[in-house]
Amino acid sequence: MDLTLPQRLQQSVQGSFHKTALLQKRVRELIRGASPLIETRETNPIKIAFLEMERGLIELIPDEESQSPPTPL
Repeated sequence: MDLTLPQRLQQSVQGSFHKTALLQKRVRELIRGASPLIETRETNPIKIAFLEMERGLIELIPDEESQSPPTPL
């Protein structure tokens, strides 16, 4: 029996903040026009990001803008 996308997401992420943040960031990139890292006919950015994560093609790197500047000594 095939699992639905929400079931697959829940099974894969299982409350992991890291994976959730990774998926959210990649979905935003895809919505803004980034090209998928896999060859697919899929158009749903959530499904595309999940497939990329399953294949180990994406990783979470902190945004430069969200990092706080170094404090002077």
